[in-house]
Formats: sequence, C-alpha cells, structure tokens
Amino acid sequence: MDFITESNMVKVEIINADEKLHGCSNCGKFFSDNRNLKRHMRNHTEEKSHPCSYCNKAFFQNNLLLKHLRTHTGEKPYQCSQCEKTFTLKSSLTNHKRKHTEIKPYKCSYCEKTFSENNRLITHLAKHTNEKLFQCTQCDKFFSQRAHLEGHLRTHSGEKPYKCSHCDKAFSQSDNLLRHMRTHTGDKPYQCTQCDKVFSQNVTLVKHLRTHTGEKPYQCSQCGKTFTVKCSLIKHNKIHNRDKQ
Repeated sequence: MDFITESNMVKVEIINADEKLHGCSNCGKFFSDNRNLKRHMRNHTEEKSHPCSYCNKAFFQNNLLLKHLRTHTGEKPYQCSQCEKTFTLKSSLTNHKRKHTEIKPYKCSYCEKTFSENNRLITHLAKHTNEKLFQCTQCDKFFSQRAHLEGHLRTHSGEKPYKCSHCDKAFSQSDNLLRHMRTHTGDKPYQCTQCDKVFSQNVTLVKHLRTHTGEKPYQCSQCGKTFTVKCSLIKHNKIHNRDKQ
C-alpha cells in the first residue's frame, strides 16, 4: 500500500484489490473516483458564502449547506418505498435499496464476498490485508474505517457538529449525541433477555448480563482474582499497591 502526496491529494492503492482511493489531505475523506475528489476539494479552496446558522461551518454551494443542515435538524426527506425507512441523503437511500434487491456490485478479490456499498468493501478488504487504510494527516495515526478517521479528525479540529436540541451540549460524533439524548428522553432501548430490566446504553446491558451468566472477564495479574467489571479490578489493584508501600 503506497501513500503518495501530490499537493493536497493523497492516493491510496490497495494491493490485489483492483481498487484505488483518492484521499483529501485536508479532512481525510476518500473517493474512488479522482473527479469526485476534485469536486470535493472545492469545499476547501473556494469561497464559502453559505454559512450554517447552527455551527461555524460554511459552504461554497447552497445545496451543500442544505444537506449539512439536516445533521442539525434531523430532517430525512428520502424515504424507502418498501420499508418506509428515511434518510438524510439520496445516496444513502440508493445504497439502502440494494438491501431489498440484493444487488451487490462490489466484490472482494480475496474471498468473493459481495457488498452493496463500495465503502463496505473497502472496510472488508482491511480484514484480509490487516491494513489500516485511512491515515490522519495531523498525527499520522491509521484507521481501518473511514468513519473512524473522520471522528478522530474532530479531536484535532475541536469540531462538534452534533448539538443537543434540549441543552447546549455538543458532540464530535453522532453516536455520542444519541446516547446523550436518552438522558433527556428516558429512552431505554436495550432490554435484558433474562429479566425485565432495560438500559439506555448497550455497554450497561452487557455489564448487567454478567450478573446472570456469572462471567468475570477482568483478572488480577498478581493474585488471579476475577471481577465482573473493570472498575472493580482497578479498585482491587490498589490493595496490592498499598501492600507494597
């Protein structure tokens, strides 16, 4: 895999995969077509005369601003005619429709597995090559998924585009906003299959399930004692550290 920087473009080649990615070194987004990358680069180089009223982002085209505004408003104008699921972008709806038709035009050259979306194939290929294809231009970290890189880039920029509509908190990733929103709505979508308890976060459900299974995955390296949750192991380790003093 070779990373070649040409001005503000990065080309990533996946060996034996017949797939070339063209990456923007300004924001880390990747494109399979160089023309799409050049079109995207205008976001960074052209005058941005269309500002967002919710955050400090601005865009050079009004249609790009309208798409961005949906990340704040939650509007999803594109609806699937078969299952009524809605989407923010038309491209997301197109990808979703392939799940109904089972059209999977993107094929892995290693195992012949097929995918409905190109980005899913790219992520899958990393499992075969053990490669982390997406590189951060700020700190040289690599990621196996583009979404992980995009989330990581916000740790450098400080950007928090996902704002809570109930309070003034903002988040760098949409998943964190969804978890936070449950503190306002009281929504608890994760239900225990062993009892009738429900939880707002999956990680809390996983911890709770151990009270039924008896699983204790955290083991003390000094005495072999095991614990259900990590915080209990940390507290236990302090006993050993205190004894050494």
